[in-house]
Parts: sequence; C-alpha cells; structure tokens
Amino acid sequence: MRRGMLSIVLGLALAATACGGSGDSGGSGGAQQGGALQGQRITVAAVWTGAEQDNFKKVLQAFEEKTGAKAEFLATGDNVSTFIGTKIQGGQAPDVVMVPQVGVLQQFARNSWLVPLSADVAKEVDANYAKVWKDLGTVDGKFYGLYFKVANKSTIWYNTQAFQNAGVQPPKTWDEFVRVSQQLADAGTAPMSIGAADGWVLTDWFENVYLSQAGPQKYDQLAKHEIKWTDPSVTKALQTLAELWSKPNFMPGGPQTALQVEFPDSVSQVFSDEPKAAMVYEGDFVAGNIATTGKKVGQDANFFPFPAAPGGSQAPLVSAGDAAVVLKAGKNQQAAQEFVKFLATPDAAKVWATAGGFLSPNKKLDMSAYPDDVTRQIAKQLIDAGDAVRFDMSDQAPAAFGGTKGAGEWKILQDFLGNLSDVQGAVQTTAQRLEQEATKAYGS
Repeated sequence: MRRGMLSIVLGLALAATACGGSGDSGGSGGAQQGGALQGQRITVAAVWTGAEQDNFKKVLQAFEEKTGAKAEFLATGDNVSTFIGTKIQGGQAPDVVMVPQVGVLQQFARNSWLVPLSADVAKEVDANYAKVWKDLGTVDGKFYGLYFKVANKSTIWYNTQAFQNAGVQPPKTWDEFVRVSQQLADAGTAPMSIGAADGWVLTDWFENVYLSQAGPQKYDQLAKHEIKWTDPSVTKALQTLAELWSKPNFMPGGPQTALQVEFPDSVSQVFSDEPKAAMVYEGDFVAGNIATTGKKVGQDANFFPFPAAPGGSQAPLVSAGDAAVVLKAGKNQQAAQEFVKFLATPDAAKVWATAGGFLSPNKKLDMSAYPDDVTRQIAKQLIDAGDAVRFDMSDQAPAAFGGTKGAGEWKILQDFLGNLSDVQGAVQTTAQRLEQEATKAYGS
C-alpha cells in the first residue's frame, strides 16, 4: 500500500481493449460476450487515486462491455482494513476489494470476511499464472486472492549520462556492482542515492540481499518468523549491506545525510539537472518519479536487475501487489466472481498494461501490450522469475514490526545505517534488536 501511494503512473493514453474473441484465455465457462450479467451491479473498492484509478476504471469498463454488468469504483483511502470493516458493519460492503498487502488479505480471510474464489477463477489462474501467485492468495488452504497489479522491486535505476561520463556499463554481478560504484566515486559522483528517511526503502534493500543469499525457502521462514533474526543467514545479509553502505563517498553526504532524504527526493538526486548520485534502488515505480524530473526513461534513465549478492545462487525478484478478493457481505457474489475471473485473463491485464504504469503477473499477457521497451524488460524479468518470486517481506509482517514509521524493522535498519563505524558490532546489535521486536510483534 505505501508503495502504491508513491507510484506516479506513466502514460494516460489507452488503446482499445481486446474483449472476447481469440484474446480471451477462456476455457472455464462463465459470462460470454453479449451480456450474460446484463442488469447486475457490483462495487469494486481499491486504494488507487489519480491516474491509477482512471486506468482501473477502464478495466471496469472493459468488464461491463464484456458481460453487460455495471461496475462502480469505490475509493478506500489508505487504511483499507478500517474502511472495509466500517462498510461491513454498516451493511454497505463492496462486492470486491483490491487488497494491497498479504497481511491484510490474511486478516480479512481469518476475520471470515471473504468467500473463497470459485473453481472457474482457480482454473483461470492455474492456466495463466506461476504457482507462487496462487499460493500468495491462499490462506489456510483456501484460495481467496487474485493478484492483478504487481510491482518488480528488484530494479536499480541509473543516470545514463553519469555512467557514460565515468566510462562504466550497467553491472551484471555483485562484484561488478561494487567495482562500478567505486569507479563512479573515483570520478567524483556518489554512486548511490538512498531515501533512508523512509524506512521501507531499507527493508527492501535487505529483502533483495537476503532472498539472493538465503534462497526462497529461508526467506519464507523468516517472513513467518519461523527462524530467528539472529540466524546466520540474517547476519550475513546485514554484513553484506554494511560493507557496501559504509564505503566512503558511496552516497551523497554519507549515511547521516541519507537518513534525511525521503524516497522521492532520492530519485531526484539522481535525475535532476545537476545530479548528486548516479544510481537509485527501488521498484519499477521509480519510472513515475523520474518522469517528474523531466528526464526520459529509456534515454536519460535506465535500469538493471538487482544483482545476486555474494554467495547467492541467483538474482532476487522481490514483488508487491494488489489482490482481488470477494467479500462475504457483498450483495452480488456471482458477478463478483465473474469479475475476478475476468481480472485473471490476459484481456483484463492488457487494458491497463497498454495504458502504462502497470505490471501483470499473468504469463499469458503478450509483452507487446506494454508501452515501451523498459517496461517490457521489467515485466519479462518478473515473469521469467516464475515461482522464485517472493512478496515483500515487511508487507507480510505484523504492522508493528514491518510497517510502522519510527518503529520495528524500519527504525532498526535506519539506526543500522547511521551507525556503521563498527561494522561487526552494528551487525550483531541490529540482528538482536530485530529479533527482540519480531518476537513481540509475532507473539513468538
């Protein structure tokens, strides 16, 4: 959710949508062209505002044209849980909610607010998605959430002119990444801008390094607090980050200055007319922030995949996203299920993909639907990762640990960045603090 709030969506033009016909992955029955749901109404709630909301409404319109149903959009505001709880209590529950975090989806399911998605929806997902996405939408053995809009949070963005001036190329390995960073520093440009005033940026750094080094299974265990934050795999990831972040001239003004820089400003530091740094790490949504600087993605700005960290077997792919769920208290579950089934098709994904500012986990979506080569590369990286994709770990944690400003993981990693004069001491102290806070938040 907090990432979606930061996303500034590129491109508002929308090509005509391909509904029905050969573009429909179909095969699971349900509504057909011509209005099988004629006269029925559903309400779909989501956090999206601005261009994101406008583009999602075009998806709703495509569903209306395909089925004859009417679909109304309802803005939830930032606190989805509170908003939906209030609507349920007041007898005005929407039919479908786009849930922005795994933890919120699990909360809704365990509150008995949801109905499982139909066999038809499951069949569509099985045909069009890697298994990991269905697993992410499954709670206690029941499939509740269909992931529609997702993020690729394993991208590092760079100023092409800064790279050219320093005579360096986008790195493909961690060693190359460190070497390029040093070359940039030697050429007089700080290699990396980090918006460390936003603690979630630091958790994302950790998650990419940890997933690469420890692998998907341990990542899942740590996300559930089935292993301790003092585990050697955690201290190894912290050590890797400490060695990188403590390098002289690695970031403009050093770590203490980085702790005063918010995420949007970290992007501006790299892509302003007088850049202070050459690179910034964050997800595909950085492209939207770059657009506000007047620089052009694919020309002035480009990206490379987050490289495999030392000892890691493969490059990481950390994601986040919004899942469609059907509320038990909604008034039209039949049409709601048909809508979620529609979202699982490449037709629905194509509507927003064509508009821009969107990534789909649907492997049947033709990459040509994306509006530019950079987005196509980012989307392909996501699809090619298959079942190795892992959801943002802090978004899976209790909010007190993984999602609260000035507390938990956010604050501890900020303190870690600001106290790297003694790397070994900082690593051990940080691991212990993380474990203490996790134990309190998870209740174990």
